[in-house]
Amino acid sequence: MAEPRQIVVAGAGAIGCFVGGLLAAGGRPVTLLSRPRIAAEIRGHGLSLTDFGGMAVQVPAEEIGLAEDPRALARAELVLITVKSADTAEMARLIEQHAPRDCTVVSLQNGLGNADTLRAALPDFDVRAAMVPFNVVPLGQGGFHRATSGDILVEAGPGEVGARLSVPHLDTGESAEITAIQWGKFLVNLNNALNALSGLPLQEQLRDRGWRRLMADQWAEALRVLRASGIRPAATTPVPVGLIPHILRLPTPLFTRIAASMLTIDAQARTSMSLDLMGGRRTEIDELQGRVVRMGAEVGVPTPINALVAELIETAELADEGLPDLPLAAVRAELRR
Repeated sequence: MAEPRQIVVAGAGAIGCFVGGLLAAGGRPVTLLSRPRIAAEIRGHGLSLTDFGGMAVQVPAEEIGLAEDPRALARAELVLITVKSADTAEMARLIEQHAPRDCTVVSLQNGLGNADTLRAALPDFDVRAAMVPFNVVPLGQGGFHRATSGDILVEAGPGEVGARLSVPHLDTGESAEITAIQWGKFLVNLNNALNALSGLPLQEQLRDRGWRRLMADQWAEALRVLRASGIRPAATTPVPVGLIPHILRLPTPLFTRIAASMLTIDAQARTSMSLDLMGGRRTEIDELQGRVVRMGAEVGVPTPINALVAELIETAELADEGLPDLPLAAVRAELRR
């Protein structure tokens, strides 16, 4: 019997292990292409997948493929890319070298340029952009916890990719408006840096009106840049994009009632940028606030908030001392200088 074609998760970290683990638990043939440390952890403990709603799924090590050699891409039917943006070009090179031309490549990454980078490097492949709304916290010993809500969306196209990536506890839809949706998620992701600077759990930060006001000011600044650039982001929540800053500025009791879906997160959840600083890893600040600053310069829209946030995160990266735990007053004072 020929070995079945695989869903290969390329660069399996927190998101990749969580998504790949649920796909394997749902009966899909999955191989995690990961670093030796992650592969060893899963070989020793399997995968333990949990979420804020009480889900608990165990995936024994023998029920999921593990690989450290990129030649595992040769058996791919689907390639799910979960590496950081800075590693996209190298992963594209490995896919071009090893993967069959009839496989579909899906970018499950933050940032707007990854799918374009992949298409430029892989002209013979079906490349799809996607949007992952939730964050995943690595717990160690094969444990990965989904701390926020939402369903994955993949760029529409042939092959029923959404259905192939839908299993119990993991719903994946398709959209012909994926770029606008990605820009909407981009605006949401700008809070990743504020959460990291605050040092607070995400839910606590969102319940702090001062941090929400700064989030609203940053959102409004970025939205002016996008609109001046001819970009109309689509909402990733039931609230229209342009109303988000107004809702964020509301008194906390009113905000809590109106934005209940924004608070459907674990009390201990933090953004991926917080986890990166805590783990001594490089962040994706250049693809978030850095992109806003560059776009603002191109269209003549000032971006002092995004520029300051980028500078503060870059300073925290260089210090390599974890979360900076900055008081909000200190950030505001820097903006007034």
